[in-house]
Amino acid sequence: MAEAAIIARVIGTALDVDATAWNALLASQSHPTPFMRHEYLAALEASDSATPRTGWAPRFMTLWDGQGDDEVLIAACPMYLKNHSYGEYVFDWAWASAYEQHGVPYYPKAVIAVPFTPVPGTRLMARDDSARALLVQAVCQWCEDENVSSVHILFASHDDVLTSAQQDLMLRHTVQFHWKNVAPTLTAARDSLPHAGEAAPASPEGGALTALGQPGGGENAAPTLITPSDAPSSEGASPTGGGAGQPFQDFDHFLASLAQDKRKKIRQERRRVADAGVSFRWSRGADISAADWDFFYRCYERTYLEHGNPPYLTRDFFARMAAHMPEAWLLFVAERDGKSIASSLIAISALPSSASGQNHQNSVAYGRYWGAMERVDCLHFEACYYQPLQWCIDHGIDRFEGGAQGEHKMARALLPVQATSAHWLAHPAFAEAVERFLAREGEGVQGYMGELQARSPFRRAE
Repeated sequence: MAEAAIIARVIGTALDVDATAWNALLASQSHPTPFMRHEYLAALEASDSATPRTGWAPRFMTLWDGQGDDEVLIAACPMYLKNHSYGEYVFDWAWASAYEQHGVPYYPKAVIAVPFTPVPGTRLMARDDSARALLVQAVCQWCEDENVSSVHILFASHDDVLTSAQQDLMLRHTVQFHWKNVAPTLTAARDSLPHAGEAAPASPEGGALTALGQPGGGENAAPTLITPSDAPSSEGASPTGGGAGQPFQDFDHFLASLAQDKRKKIRQERRRVADAGVSFRWSRGADISAADWDFFYRCYERTYLEHGNPPYLTRDFFARMAAHMPEAWLLFVAERDGKSIASSLIAISALPSSASGQNHQNSVAYGRYWGAMERVDCLHFEACYYQPLQWCIDHGIDRFEGGAQGEHKMARALLPVQATSAHWLAHPAFAEAVERFLAREGEGVQGYMGELQARSPFRRAE
């Protein structure tokens, strides 16, 4: 009997995707995150946060093996058609402008990403490498058939990057800052840099795109030392002599691993918050009250409105998180004189170990959102870094990911890591021009490594 063909289906809403099959496939991946769970993606859509109205039209690509009741989901990705580039955190506005200047439509484009969520992790879910390659091929073929200009796989995992490169997609590197619950060495940081051939090669200037953006992405972004966010760890010995791979015992132990000036600065910043009469409490999961969720949203909304923009996420989205993914959230609330004045929301990885035997680093915390109703000097640092780091140390969390950009995080022991995206452009001339630009951008990122090697926040070994 002949084997059944692989069937590709594009599903126009997350609500029609089999949640059990989706989550089971996610759990078998090498780098799953809570943000790829069906509950999260469905909540984005059901809450009117990521919908066609907001410029995110779901087109989930799925590959199935078998027939009828025997069908098995073997590959899938969250794909969206977009008519803008907001909420992505990998900046391609200059690409869109260059297309427009040459009379070529850039939108709609296809984005394989978690909306509004710059967290590295699996984007191309697949049962094996061959299924992942088929998924990339199916996506690019569908986009070509539908006259979609391009495909952008954002904040991809190492497996996604390898497959994308093998399928001739172009790679782009940006920088994030992550903290590990162990004092690293510069040697360890260098050991975890991309292997030879992963960085974009040098190439001459020129081509159809004359101004594609600054190295690292944003309007004024600078390239930074990069290490893969999900590469195997090579920690080496602690600068404090505490042994390789040992977690910090408490916050003072963490401070002791830092250079004297960094240690002094953190203590001063924490003292300013305490001297202002501010204290913190935290709650997790089902213990987060409805009143605290309401207060958090007022803070979150205010942060966006102060910058002249409405928030990406609706209050209903967080209500759905409280109802369907409570275990994934940790809330810090700052109080003064018995009144709540600020809050920060942290996501916690809660996925089980992979059924396929992958060794997940399950205990990861993700800095996500914050806001304040009152201004207190250094309150942002306390709410978004020091309180979460202290909680991570107290609860044995392996890693804290601080989110997109922000070199100020490095002074607080969040070290630069590489976050990678992959890109396919249907237009040959623009694809060639973007490839040249990415080579130049990659050179800038690599060149900045030398500077950061002298800026480690950790004290030198004796």
